[in-house]
Amino acid sequence: MNRICLFPGTFDPVTLGHKDIIDRALPLFDKLVIGIGRNINKKPMFSERQRLKWLREMYRDNPKVEALAYDGLTVDCCNKVGANFILRGIRYVNDFEYEKAIADMNRSIDHRIETIFLTCLPQFTSVASTLVRDVLRNGGDVSQFLPDEVKRSIKKRN
Repeated sequence: MNRICLFPGTFDPVTLGHKDIIDRALPLFDKLVIGIGRNINKKPMFSERQRLKWLREMYRDNPKVEALAYDGLTVDCCNKVGANFILRGIRYVNDFEYEKAIADMNRSIDHRIETIFLTCLPQFTSVASTLVRDVLRNGGDVSQFLPDEVKRSIKKRN
């Protein structure tokens, strides 16, 4: 059986924190699917197409990585892609409490899917997409928080 993992999120935008979690998870799995979850309650700053493009560019040379967008429950997406694992990044204790509740719910829905938590490296603890968007909206420089592929495209946009 292949170890297939889904890393769900909004990735709006993709940050170095996301990249850190993905890169450190790669040796653990045979395949890592990055899933952009569509959430009707969130209005993204960047289009789904743009976010998928960033992820696909970042991992274009790695056949173990795939990126897609999905609707509905994360466990349903797991079943569609054959994933038995969900990957989540943890920055703070509060993140763990929130993520554990979601993991417990997902396990209740489908007991075959296990959630794996990776803590971020200390230099990425404060890197959150929400904060990056706030700095961007106010004309600040976010280049230190973004992968090269994202930086280049944001610079073209401004």
